[in-house]
Amino acid sequence: MPTPHAQLTPAEVEAIAREAHAEQRDKAGRPYTEHLAAVAEGVRIRGGSDEQIAAAWLHDAVEDDALSEEWLADAALSQHVKDMVLAVTKRDGEDLRSYTRRILDTPGALLIKESDLAHNADPARLALLEPATRTRLAEKYAQVRGLLGLTSGDSPIEQSIQANTAKG
Repeated sequence: MPTPHAQLTPAEVEAIAREAHAEQRDKAGRPYTEHLAAVAEGVRIRGGSDEQIAAAWLHDAVEDDALSEEWLADAALSQHVKDMVLAVTKRDGEDLRSYTRRILDTPGALLIKESDLAHNADPARLALLEPATRTRLAEKYAQVRGLLGLTSGDSPIEQSIQANTAKG
């Protein structure tokens, strides 16, 4: 069992995530690490802790098979970080209600998912997709936001956050 002194630093977590996802591209063909950076920055802007920022860097690692659950279990990370990563990891065949309930039941995970959804639903990002894909994803993101009890992303604060993350 790692001691608290052996915990990975935020910079080390970022480097691991960037390397694990280095070859991956998003649906628009952009480097996937841009999404990870935007989600981590969104968590930071929303007042997230270092643990939440670390989990944001790793939020898709298990789901996308970039890192295994075994890697996560053995990583020099707090149990809280591991719990948040697993909470936002969608499992094959899992219904959205079970998924969103797990996020709501895991302290700190909602902020990560909120930042993830905000970046995924960014109109500039969605505009790069084919119309059918754009519509399907926008509907899915709206449904997940509703199940999580998140308000629409049209608030001035949310627009400011999206503008700031788009610059980075």
